[in-house]
Amino acid sequence: MPGTIIIAGGGIGGLATALSLHQAGLEVEVHESVEQIGALGVGINLLPHAVRELDALGLLPELEAAAVAPATLAYFTKRGEPIWDEPRGRSAGYGWPQLSIHRGTLQRLLLDAALDRIGPDRVHTGHHLVDVAETDSAVTAHFAPRRGAEPTISVTSDVLIAADGIHSVMRSIRYPDEGMPKWNGAMLWRGLAEAPPVLDGRTMIWAGHPDQKFVGYPIADLPDGRQLFNFIAEFRMHGVELTEREDWNQPGVLDDFIGRFESWVFPWLDVPALIRSSSGTYRFPMVDRDPVDRWSFGRTTLLGDAAHPMYPIGSNGASQAILDARVLTACLRSYPDDPVRALERYDEERRPATGGIVLANRGFGPELPMKLVEERAPDGFADIADVITPDEIADVTEGYRRTAGFALAALADGISLADRTY
Repeated sequence: MPGTIIIAGGGIGGLATALSLHQAGLEVEVHESVEQIGALGVGINLLPHAVRELDALGLLPELEAAAVAPATLAYFTKRGEPIWDEPRGRSAGYGWPQLSIHRGTLQRLLLDAALDRIGPDRVHTGHHLVDVAETDSAVTAHFAPRRGAEPTISVTSDVLIAADGIHSVMRSIRYPDEGMPKWNGAMLWRGLAEAPPVLDGRTMIWAGHPDQKFVGYPIADLPDGRQLFNFIAEFRMHGVELTEREDWNQPGVLDDFIGRFESWVFPWLDVPALIRSSSGTYRFPMVDRDPVDRWSFGRTTLLGDAAHPMYPIGSNGASQAILDARVLTACLRSYPDDPVRALERYDEERRPATGGIVLANRGFGPELPMKLVEERAPDGFADIADVITPDEIADVTEGYRRTAGFALAALADGISLADRTY
């Protein structure tokens, strides 16, 4: 088996990888750019195939205690008219739930597990990857602090895994001419509000269409009967160029977007009132990168957003990073004396799969029926069956589940990805 494995990046993908490799008996160290890993961000969703992998890591009880398990996904028009709904997680027959959770809570849970299992001496902060040097027998990662004039820290290992995000240094080394991420013109304002349960308190809602939509779901039940409700208000800004680097923690300005949603007062939800009840929002452009021809080069590879940054459609970002971690672990176990081949096999398995999701999300992914309804009936309808058929919807939604790897049949055997042979 390989000796020490270095992970550049202590986000969800990096920490999940560290825990997975440690579980397989591999020696691992994490090097994270920031000085202190904090509980930042808003809500995210973990799909059943990712939850299966976290369950195999022994984390499911803690996850379920800190999250909400949605039972239904419901789609509506911009007037709040129902288009369709479908069961999710265990309600859909999966052996694992879908979980909605605060990103910071998930990050903290993974970090605490890593500190406990791997040891605090193997989780380093303030180490920003700046360069890489490789020989036939080893790879050396050079880290530097984000601030100050301390000397560069060099660490030599058998394998280097770059889980350092959409602006990955490793990716820029391999693809120096790639440039900035691609923006599709959509801007998202994400926030959290304490509110009474929406519908049954276990429903994810998508309302509108790809040019303007509102997404919302609870991520925690509060003691007073209310819920912590995560929302995303989004619309496309045609003819506008992105002039700044995206940042998940960029504060949003209410007046920049609330006007677009003033009329979105539904019988079951007052959207502008909910947005105004939030303490603030984060502004983020919907960006991704083109799929590349290769992730693995010798003893180095990419993982998570460094490998396949995708539009936040269909709840796939964090879930796919967790799947990366588990397949990579299995590949290293499958080729214990040949880490280079192990990384190649991981590349062969995961790169085409995630590239398909990136492209599917550009093509509206599971939102396509919402687009069709808006195009066919922009002024409303008396019966949704006159606008779109159940078969059209099923073709899109089931096709997306297959592309993303969480069709029900794909999880029927219950075997963790890390326990398979590649």
